[in-house]
Amino acid sequence: MGPSETESENRGFQNPDWETEFNRFEQAISSGPAPIRLRFVIKLSDLANRLPERILSRGIPILAGLLRVSDNPSHSVQAAAAHCLKRIACRGGEESAFVVAMGRCGVVAGLLGLLLDANSNGNNNMFRKIWVKCLWSLVTFGSSIRIGLARLGGLEVVIRELNTWEDDGSRWCLLEILSALTTIRESRRLLMHTGSLKFLVEAARVGNLASRERACHAIGLIGVTRRARRMLVEAGVISVLVDLFRDGDEKAKLLVGNALGIISGQTEYIRPVTEAGSIPLYVELLSGRDPMGKDIAEDVFCILAVAEGNAVVIAEQLVRILREGDEEAKFAASDVLWDLAGYRHSVSVIRDSGAIPLLVELVRDGSVEFRERISGAISQLSYNENDREAFCDSGMIPILIEWLGDESEELRDNAAEALINFSQDQKHCGRVRDAIGHPVFKSMESRLARIRASHELMVRSMRRVTIEHLAHDPHYR
Repeated sequence: MGPSETESENRGFQNPDWETEFNRFEQAISSGPAPIRLRFVIKLSDLANRLPERILSRGIPILAGLLRVSDNPSHSVQAAAAHCLKRIACRGGEESAFVVAMGRCGVVAGLLGLLLDANSNGNNNMFRKIWVKCLWSLVTFGSSIRIGLARLGGLEVVIRELNTWEDDGSRWCLLEILSALTTIRESRRLLMHTGSLKFLVEAARVGNLASRERACHAIGLIGVTRRARRMLVEAGVISVLVDLFRDGDEKAKLLVGNALGIISGQTEYIRPVTEAGSIPLYVELLSGRDPMGKDIAEDVFCILAVAEGNAVVIAEQLVRILREGDEEAKFAASDVLWDLAGYRHSVSVIRDSGAIPLLVELVRDGSVEFRERISGAISQLSYNENDREAFCDSGMIPILIEWLGDESEELRDNAAEALINFSQDQKHCGRVRDAIGHPVFKSMESRLARIRASHELMVRSMRRVTIEHLAHDPHYR
């Protein structure tokens, strides 16, 4: 190429007459030698943020075709075309028409072919990084691309690359592609069947937050089976999830809370989940404003409390919430106390935590809704002799008798149930004498007698779960 030809080319895309210059680009790509094509593609890439969108849209099929050229053994033209496509995809942003057009033009298939056919020459690793980054831009800014990528065997290619990829600054691109593909059920199954869950755990540890959240969501979906939980735990998933909870936003905290709860559902993992510092994380969810977070925390606390040591810590945290939390947090804490009251060892734990006097103090001045929520826990706890003693000492019996005349049916029923338990205790039966003839008391007494007589389930929440029922590990017996 002579000096005048080079000057003409340099003036090329700087001219505001984009139509004319694009025609020169088309001509250079269709008939020029590899060095000319390379130079024009690089120039188009440099101007990707300035060119009109209509020009970029017309350039996409041409660049897609360059990925498949066979007369450039060094792959420099393909690499330049991939880099240019990446810049165009990034300019378009999320769900842009650019990425959709790239999918239709076969860019995904072209990139996968280049990765599969990569040779071992000195530029191989550099070009692989360019192709991977282009693929990353497509799945990041075009969710529709993910299905096509999965159908073309994209996940298999990504797994192969991760197995051989150096741990450098571009590995995160592969991990973010992997997390994007896990939004597809077949891809999650493939990760499981190929023993590649370690990469999913790695994807939850590095990359941007959206990608880490996708990986966390996939972990929660995959971890429902014992085999998957074992593989995930062996890959270090527990510490990764705890770190993500601490680093993440509200969405991440919910996803992590759910995933960790699924992992802890296998009792042999209760100890490592707890030792990783999970209880304070669930306290944060229980104290937060998101109803789903409260539900997740309540469910997981019921799992973790299978170990008596955990039950002690959880009860202490619940008492703190009852003292310091807002009304919604106190509601949630009382619900957990109600749940834990069904565990044999938790009865003494709740009593020793100081929760009972605090509950009595709260119901004296609480709203109707609050009294209704708390009354369920009180009725459950009243089945234990020592807890009845604590309630009596705290002045709960007169309050229960007063509740028999309340407008709330739930409050009346819970109070009657608790008073029946006091009436059957020789130490306290005299103190509830005034309640025995009350119609609500008699109605509840008849109801409970029918339930017991017919061998049906005991009154609501009468769960008597023991450690032996849930765990084989002698540590939890």
